[in-house]
Amino acid sequence: MTPEELRNAYRGRRVLVTGHTGFEGGWLATWLADLGARVAGFSLPPATEPSLFAAARVADSLVADGQGDVRELGQLEAAWKESRPEVVFHLAAQPLVDQGYREPVATVAVNVLGAAHVLELARRKPLPAAVVIVTSDRCYEVRDWPYAYRETDRLGGDDVYGASKSAVELLAHAWRQSFLAERGVAVATARAGSVIGGGDWTPGLLVPECMRALAGSVPVKVRYPRMVRPWQHVLDPLSGYLTLGGRLLAAGPAERQALSGPWNFAPAFEAGRTVWELVETVIASWGSGSWESVKDDRGKERERERGRAAGLPPLRLSIDKAREALGWTPRWGFHEMVVHTVDWYRAFFAGDDMGGWCRRQIAAYMEPAEDAGG
Repeated sequence: MTPEELRNAYRGRRVLVTGHTGFEGGWLATWLADLGARVAGFSLPPATEPSLFAAARVADSLVADGQGDVRELGQLEAAWKESRPEVVFHLAAQPLVDQGYREPVATVAVNVLGAAHVLELARRKPLPAAVVIVTSDRCYEVRDWPYAYRETDRLGGDDVYGASKSAVELLAHAWRQSFLAERGVAVATARAGSVIGGGDWTPGLLVPECMRALAGSVPVKVRYPRMVRPWQHVLDPLSGYLTLGGRLLAAGPAERQALSGPWNFAPAFEAGRTVWELVETVIASWGSGSWESVKDDRGKERERERGRAAGLPPLRLSIDKAREALGWTPRWGFHEMVVHTVDWYRAFFAGDDMGGWCRRQIAAYMEPAEDAGG
């Protein structure tokens, strides 16, 4: 969808974003508000300090800043009743593989039960027209093959986090087939991974650790420099979620159900880069700094990463379906996304207005499509 089509799709619409205090959720809520949507949020308080939510004053863009836990159906129902959403973006989740090993039951409770509560309220309430549930590229059964995973490939999960996201995919399918399709409610799932961008402060993730180290003038510690990942700027998958949601809102009943189901949002197949390439590019964009290779001491949760570092193929997603059916493609290349990411953190450490920075980066992201006519 062109920028104008996105504005037309969301202007004046009531939108509920769960997980709006998180990294991706905060960016999504900000973008939706800029498109003219009436955005309500529902989430626990930010999980990190600092946070994008606080730094960019995301709450200022919302019509309602709901604080609560998706594991508590009554709390979510109260926020749902107040916001009366026409479309729901469900991002509230436990997003870390490592934490899934440390807290497996809690991970399942948040990811699986939280999604079930969203689906159940979509069944009970007269609205919404569409629900977009964000899962993960980890939902696939890992085959260690050199091909990109397609939406029709088998679900799986060798770790608790991946299994929980696979379970969410199954639940979305079951609720759609059992209840929601006959009521005209569209349910789609969005799969993405290896997302970077300004405002992510998650401990242990590569870019946040890079920025902490560079700001503190100490070397960046790198565990698997040769491992390849399909890095993408946060605005790329978010543009996919917005395009999908906008199409679902605009579609008639038959097309809305045809567009339901799973969707991959990822960089082009050949766009994967090594960890050391990312770190070197971050350092070059920052203007100074160094990195050093260190041994991984995090135990079993990193067995798959050790295998990938030893030469197993990276997990890549096919975006043929999104390209052909939605007209969606990623927009920012590797160097461009790193520069925008580092610029955001540099501005943060300088004490700038980060809400303004987010809006300017969203505008810059949308500019090429406007210049090209779509």
